[in-house]
Amino acid sequence: MKYLLILFCGAFSTCFVFGQKKDTVKVNDTLKIVISNLGKEINTAFSEYAPVISADGSILIFTSRRPVTEKEKEKKKPSKENVYSSTFSEAKKKWNKPIMLGETINEPGRNNSAIALSNDGQRMLLYRDDKEGEGNGDIWESELHGKKWSIPVKLPEPINSPSQETSASFSPDGKTIYFVSDREGGKGGLDIWKCTQDKNDKWGKAKNLGSVINTLEDEEGVFIHPDGKTLYFSSKGHKSTGGYDIFKSVFENLPKGQAGGKWSKPENLTYLNTVNDDVFFVFTADGKTGYYSSAKAGGIGENDLYEIKFISLEKQKGPQLTLLKGTITDEISGTPLEAKIVIKDIEKNEIITTINSNSESGKYLVSLPSDKNYSITVNSDGYLFHSENVNIPLSTGYKEIIKDIQLKKVEVGKKIVLNNIFYDFDKATLRAESVSELDRLVQLMTENLTIKIEISSHTDNIGSDEYNMKLSQDRAQSVVDYMIGKNIDKGRLVAQGYGKTTPIATNETDEGRQLNRRTEFKILSK
Repeated sequence: MKYLLILFCGAFSTCFVFGQKKDTVKVNDTLKIVISNLGKEINTAFSEYAPVISADGSILIFTSRRPVTEKEKEKKKPSKENVYSSTFSEAKKKWNKPIMLGETINEPGRNNSAIALSNDGQRMLLYRDDKEGEGNGDIWESELHGKKWSIPVKLPEPINSPSQETSASFSPDGKTIYFVSDREGGKGGLDIWKCTQDKNDKWGKAKNLGSVINTLEDEEGVFIHPDGKTLYFSSKGHKSTGGYDIFKSVFENLPKGQAGGKWSKPENLTYLNTVNDDVFFVFTADGKTGYYSSAKAGGIGENDLYEIKFISLEKQKGPQLTLLKGTITDEISGTPLEAKIVIKDIEKNEIITTINSNSESGKYLVSLPSDKNYSITVNSDGYLFHSENVNIPLSTGYKEIIKDIQLKKVEVGKKIVLNNIFYDFDKATLRAESVSELDRLVQLMTENLTIKIEISSHTDNIGSDEYNMKLSQDRAQSVVDYMIGKNIDKGRLVAQGYGKTTPIATNETDEGRQLNRRTEFKILSK
C-alpha cells in the first residue's frame, strides 16, 4: 500500500506545509479549504493511511501499522498492515477511538488493507496478495452483518485477473465496481477499468475507461463519488506537478432518452497536488469533506490521516444527489429490523439496486443521484411492506433526508399508505408508474391467501363533497379492478372512497393537500 505525501502547492505561488493544527487556505475567489489532523484518537506514532468512508461521513475505515502484539508494543515495532474502524460522534464533534477489526478481516501474518466502502458502510473491498510477497494482489469483498464482518471472498474474474488489481470503488447502486489493474488490453501500465452486474448479479466484461482517463503511464487510487458521475483518481500520465497527481473527471450523459455519454477531460486538482505522489483521496456525498494520508511535518506519526473541509465562498447547490437514510424498526416494540430495501426507477419500472438495513442497528443509507423518480419499498418477513416516493429533478442540489420507518405486522386493522400509486389528473385512470406498487400489493395478497383488505382513496378539500366522494370511490375501484385482473379473488377486496372526510394533514398548504390525496389499504380480516 503506497504512502501519501501532500504539501499543497501548484495552485499557489509557494508551497504550504501544514502542521497538526487547523490551517485555512483560500484556493480562489469561490473556494477555501481547512486542513486538520484527525488527532491522537485516530493517528499514532506509526503510519495510518488509505482512508475509506461511508457516503455521509459517519464511518471511517483505514489501514494502520501500529503495533498489535505485545512483542511489537514492547519493542515499539510497526506491525503488518491491519484495518481499523471509527465512527463519528455528533455529540463530541470528533472521531471515536478506532477499533481493530476482527481476524476475518485482519488475517494474522499477512498485510490487510481496506480499499473501498459502499455508501451505506455495509460492504467493504480489501486488497490482498494471493501469496505473500508476490505482489499479484487481488480484490476481496466482505459484508457487515450486525457488528461482524463476513469472511472476505475474492471477487471473480473478470474483476480479478492473473495480473495485479490494486484499488477499487463502488458505484452508488453497488452494481458497478471501478478498479485499477495492469492487465493486458489497457492503455498503459495501471489503468482504470469497470465491471457491472446484470439482472442476475453476474459480472459483465471488464471495460477500460478509455484514453480520456487512462494514459501510457499509471493511473491509481480510483474513487467514484456518490453522485455516480464524478470520478477522482491519480495519474502519472496526465499533465502533473510530479509523480502521481489527483484528477477529477465528470461523466457527461447524452440528452435524456439517449444511452451513453463520455468522460470529461480530467482536471488537475492543483491545490491538492505536489512534486510527490498524491494518491487515494476520498470525498463525502455533500462535497464538503475529503480525507487523505500525509507524511507532512508536524504530524503525530510517520503518516497521519487528515481531513480537508471545502468551504464555498458563494452559494452553490452542491452535488446533484439525495442521501436517504434512517432506521427501520418494529412499530410497537421499536426493535431494529433487518429489512430488504428495493429502489426502482418508476418510469422504467426497473430495479436500480437492492440493499439491506443493518441487522443489529436497523440503519440504512442509500444515495439517489438526481434526474430520476424513485420508488423505494421496504420488506421484512412478517411485516407489511412500506413504500416511499422520492422524485429528484435534475436541477436539485445536494439534499439529505432522514426517514425513520416503522414496519407494521400483518394484523387486522393495520393500514398502509401506498405512496407509489398515481392517477391521471382529476381522473381515476391509473398511470403506468403505478404498476410496480400495484404488483407488490398483488404479491402480498398471493403470499397471504386468507387476508381480506379494503382499498381506500382520499382527496384534499378542493371541490365539492359529492365530487370528491365519487372521484375517490372510482379511484379505489380502479385499484381493485387491477388486482382482480391479476387473479385476486374479488371477494377478498373492498373498494371504498372517503373523499375529503379523513385528512392526515392540513389542507391549508400544498404539501398538506398532497399528503391527503392518497391511496391506502387496510387489513379487514386474516
